Amino acid sequence: MRVYVPATISMLQTLVADRAVAAVNRTAFALTPGLREAYSTGDDDELAEVAMAEAARAALRLIAAEADADNSTAEADADNSTAEADADNSTEEDDSGEKPAPVFRRAVIAADVDGAELRPDLDDAVVRLAGPIEYRQIASVHVDLAEAEDAVAKAVRVVDAADLGDTDAEFVLGDAEDHELAWYAAQELPFLIELL
Repeated sequence: MRVYVPATISMLQTLVADRAVAAVNRTAFALTPGLREAYSTGDDDELAEVAMAEAARAALRLIAAEADADNSTAEADADNSTAEADADNSTEEDDSGEKPAPVFRRAVIAADVDGAELRPDLDDAVVRLAGPIEYRQIASVHVDLAEAEDAVAKAVRVVDAADLGDTDAEFVLGDAEDHELAWYAAQELPFLIELL
């Protein structure tokens, strides 16, 4: 089954480094029977685009989680730095082991997997993966271009409000979703990561 796994740039970096990556909560999207039933028209290619769009929207939530974690870490580091400066007047910090700040680009990994479980209780296109995605399973990777970053950063802040029906938030989300994800072959991924 072809699945579309929502991802972040840090997840793509993990995929390149470890030759595998785990989907968050093992959740992905696919052209499922439930998705076919939900649309009265549309061929398989069009419905696969719907599944990929759902994965791209889910990627916004993953970026939001990374941004929240980064903000929490920054606040904790600021508190610790203040305490340490008070204790020993030292302003030096050890940067080793710190996670890089989130990159505001949506990413979707298209992969061919076995054993994906349909989850119509969550949504028409949702599937639960049996395990991590291995590099050899990747069909392609889809990533926002640099010009989408501002719109994606704004969308990340309002994605939850849009899900709850806030029309202003939906408009902001639409601006991000107007940017098409660029297509990359699996063998191009290491070079893409180097350029980011």
